[in-house]
Parts: sequence; structure tokens; C-alpha cells
Amino acid sequence: MKIAIYGQTYQENALDYVEELLDELKSLSAQVAIEKNFCEVLFSEERQRDFQTFTLEEGLDSTFDMMVSFGGDGTILRAVTYIGDLGIPVVGVNTGRLGFLSTFKKEDVRKVIQEFVAGEFKIVERSLVSVYTEGDIPEFGELNFALNEVTVSRKETTSMITVETYLNDEYLTSYWSDGLIVSTPTGSTGYSLSCGGPVITPTAKSLVITPIAPHNLNARPLVISDNTEIRLKVTGREENHLVSLDSRIASLENGKEIIIKKAGFTIKMIEYTSQSFLKTIRNKLLWGEDRRN
Repeated sequence: MKIAIYGQTYQENALDYVEELLDELKSLSAQVAIEKNFCEVLFSEERQRDFQTFTLEEGLDSTFDMMVSFGGDGTILRAVTYIGDLGIPVVGVNTGRLGFLSTFKKEDVRKVIQEFVAGEFKIVERSLVSVYTEGDIPEFGELNFALNEVTVSRKETTSMITVETYLNDEYLTSYWSDGLIVSTPTGSTGYSLSCGGPVITPTAKSLVITPIAPHNLNARPLVISDNTEIRLKVTGREENHLVSLDSRIASLENGKEIIIKKAGFTIKMIEYTSQSFLKTIRNKLLWGEDRRN
């Protein structure tokens, strides 16, 4: 068994839970690789030599059985950039607060491996979206994909922007707003949800377009087929606007055409029997909770 471990920042007691995971993996004689920077944060120089490490450029391949991400949902979004199209299944151990992707409690970290070995899980393939423009966007490089959402938004101004929007080359509308979110089903419980978008189950073949604080109050989120090509063009008082892919952000010149479409690969999320999507949204969104009961 080959397991990759990823995390972004050190939090109090994080080492304890990583050590628990490593102890469980040692009992199975598993091969372990830890992201290089995370390894340096967790362990002394002498201890680091005990582990294989990986970076964004090298060290991972399709022979890994699983990547375990320590942190919140943002950490998993970053972990996805390491996995890319390698097809390595990923699971999140939540050391943060609210998590729709990173759902496993840190106190149950040993069960991540135990339930995986027992086969008490299923693989759910999550779709991504890719962004294309005329010329490269240096901040993104080859990582021009997002698991949660693509967002265009205003920059260095309090004025709204206009986002001219086409679906499969047919004009939809021009959103006069603070910005626009194009979300995958995975991202429907993130930024889009906070802007009034719907919750979409992970396997739905859909995307949702959600305006951010639209001036026209009748502008509502729109659910579309995920094989739709979306074309955007931003205008406004400033010369540039912002484009973000999950947590990565870049500045783009106004008027430059942005094309968004479904990526040519998926990310494999491990969904344990004890941690299903329906259980997660019921618990995280407090559905059915009522003080009268």
C-alpha cells in the first residue's frame, strides 16, 4: 500500500494525529510519502530522512493508493493541484471547522486506514472546470483547473463590473454585479452557496452560475449542463479584474475573453460508508434541527 500525506500549515496537536496515522500505516508495512514542506514543518531534520517526500513537480505517480489531506476544505483544494490527472483517490482529515470535503474527524484518523482496508468506502468522481484565455495566465501556469469554482470579481474598486455571458455561443445576459461564480457540484456548498446558489449532489452532471451581489435583484443562480462552454467578458471602470480558481487568484485585463468548460479529467474522492455526502450536509447545515424537538 502506498499512501501520500499532505497538509499546509501546522496547527496545535496536528502532529499527534499525523503520528497516529503513521503508526497505523506502519502496522500494515505501508509505503509513505509526505509533502516536502509539510514534512519539514512536522519533523526535525533527522526525522525527515525517515520519509519519502513529494513536491508539486515530482514524487507522486498513479501507483499511490490514497492521499490523506490534513486541514480543512481549502487544504484539499490545494492537494488537488498535486494530484491533477494522476487519479489518486483523496480523503480529508478535518483539523479545521466546517468541512464539506474534509469530513473525517481528526480523532478518528486511524479509521481512515482501517475502513479503507476493510473496503467500507466508495470512490466518487468529482468533475472540475478548466479556464482558457488568449495567452497564458502566469499565476496559474498548467494548473488551469478548479475543483470548486471559477470566480471573476472586481479589483481595486467599489464599483460593480459587467460580466457579459454566453453559453455555447448563445448570449445569456450581462450581469451587473460584484462578480460571477461558475461552480461545480463540489463547489456548490462553498462560495456559491453563500451567494444564494443551490446545493448540488456531487455526481450531478451540472454547473451553476451564481452572480455575486447583483444590482438586478431578479438575477438568480442558473443550473446548466456540465458540457456547456461558458464564455465571459468583463468590463468596468478599472483596467483589470480578478479571476480565481478555488484559492488561487490572478489579475486579468478587462475585455479579455475567458472560456470555462468541464475539465478532461476527474478527481477521485473517497467517500466512507460512515461519512456520506448526505450525512455531511445534514450535519453541517443542521437540516432537521429544531429547538422545538
